[in-house]
Amino acid sequence: MVGPERDRAGYTALAVVFRTHSDIEASIVRGLLEAHGIYAAASSDLTHSVFPLSIDGLGEVRISVPMSQAEAAVTIIREQGTSPQSAEIVQLVDDTRDLSALEERLGYTFREPAVLDRALTHRSRANEDATGSTVDNESLEFLGDAVLGFVMADLLFRDFPQFDEGQKSKIKASLVSTATLALLARRLGLGDFLALGRGEEKTGGRNKQALLADGYEAVIAAVYLDGGIEEARRFVTRAFAEDLEDVRSPEFWGRDYKSALQELVQSHEVSLPEYTVASESGPDHRKTFHVEVRVRGELLGSAHGASKKAAEQEAAHQAIDKLSEE
Repeated sequence: MVGPERDRAGYTALAVVFRTHSDIEASIVRGLLEAHGIYAAASSDLTHSVFPLSIDGLGEVRISVPMSQAEAAVTIIREQGTSPQSAEIVQLVDDTRDLSALEERLGYTFREPAVLDRALTHRSRANEDATGSTVDNESLEFLGDAVLGFVMADLLFRDFPQFDEGQKSKIKASLVSTATLALLARRLGLGDFLALGRGEEKTGGRNKQALLADGYEAVIAAVYLDGGIEEARRFVTRAFAEDLEDVRSPEFWGRDYKSALQELVQSHEVSLPEYTVASESGPDHRKTFHVEVRVRGELLGSAHGASKKAAEQEAAHQAIDKLSEE
């Protein structure tokens, strides 16, 4: 019996050649194929384990073989008087894929790259693994949420002693929101590295806010497991540096001029404001952002700030003042 081959992309290319709701029938077909020297794997939506299974009509069992042996397998099954379903390609996660480009963006090199690969594996991909060996990132997501919550609470406790509990809770909720985590994930290009099933791939899973946020939390857990709490703290501190700087600005606690400007233009039934970063200056740890805001193409505000959010707020403030004069 031969094992599954690898394709050029580094994935194991398998074809589903038989489907049944009987684990006994699946076992017979699998044994038949292996008797002819064809590697065969069994899988089901109800479990990530390889045989023996106990399905008993509750779910579909699939028999998969290497793509190069699919036609031979179909012929063998047909000769036994069984009608298999059409073959379909199923690609499985390869734990040896190169993630060095992502490590560079993360600013952390993993001693055990497999933990990062798992952090990027969505359950839709794990469900397509006919061998049952792929584990999704949901447990890492759970751990990452806890690690992020602890590190962020510790940062706020140490850096903002002047704020009361209610203020710290407000900041924490804003910083660890799904929207913020998805934004950080997009800055990393995390979506390009997610291992998704074909369904999620077709429906734009790489750009879905929830998947990006969950993947980002799983990556935090991976850093924690691989390097310990101090490495996780360093990663979170770097990642949220700009957002924490926003907390130090008066605009964070003052009026939300961006929302006020949006409400103002909507009341006049015109297009929403458009913000652009005209320029950036200064070192990475102390940048100054120049932001402009336009409505229907007209420049209404231009401001500088220690963060993009601060500059946007001031530009929006200027725009409101200008519109109020008209």
